[in-house]
Amino acid sequence: MNTDQLCGLLAEPSRLRTYSAIVLGATTPEQVAGSTGLDAPVVVKALQRLTKGGLIEASRDGFTAAEGAFKDAVRESRPERVPLDEDPARDNVLKSFIRDGRLTHFPTFPDKYQVVLEHLVETFEVGRAYPEAEVNELLNRWHPDHAALRRGLVDARLLHRENSIYTRTR
Repeated sequence: MNTDQLCGLLAEPSRLRTYSAIVLGATTPEQVAGSTGLDAPVVVKALQRLTKGGLIEASRDGFTAAEGAFKDAVRESRPERVPLDEDPARDNVLKSFIRDGRLTHFPTFPDKYQVVLEHLVETFEVGRAYPEAEVNELLNRWHPDHAALRRGLVDARLLHRENSIYTRTR
């Protein structure tokens, strides 16, 4: 079941109320009807649809909520993560600080900051001259504090600065 199917199952108010009653401990159609105020035929239809959809399970003891349905739906809809670096150790550092193509925060450990800077410098072509405004624009795509990133790249000798023109050194 994916997230769209899950939401579809709960989009109908009678099914949502029925599912809620099951989660809160109702195990029979009569208990569901009593706690939701829904008519018995509506409850039976909702239970059938929720069971068929895999959101609840029926057994001799009655109905129960399928505990893993939400986790499974989220896992199924989540795209597979593409590593940011082929080296697993470096990738581990990068995934701690980069989400959806943005730097979430600056690493406090110098070694980790160096890994992040080495990843960010790949935004620039080796040997090409960049005016400061263009450097700011490119770094702003990573993080709003482009000045700190620019300074970090220069201090790490990943970018060379001369007369407000920047060049990637490696």
